[in-house]
Amino acid sequence: MARSKKTPDFETSLERLEEIVECLETGDLSLEQSLKQFEEGVSLTRACQTALTDAEQTIKVLTEKNAELQLNDLDTQSIDD
Repeated sequence: MARSKKTPDFETSLERLEEIVECLETGDLSLEQSLKQFEEGVSLTRACQTALTDAEQTIKVLTEKNAELQLNDLDTQSIDD
């Protein structure tokens, strides 16, 4: 099922989070505006965390595949000797 709303990429989410933090730090927003900003910030934080977790898993898989290939290469060399 397709999502109705596209999730922004990591860099875009991070930039928006920085804007929200700056906005909240000024203290010029009403309580309602602050809560809306905070809610958006929480959502963006979760999206960023998911993106980081996905990237970490990808790196882990690639690293394990690379280590396996290196081990296979070592085994092949020791058989030839």
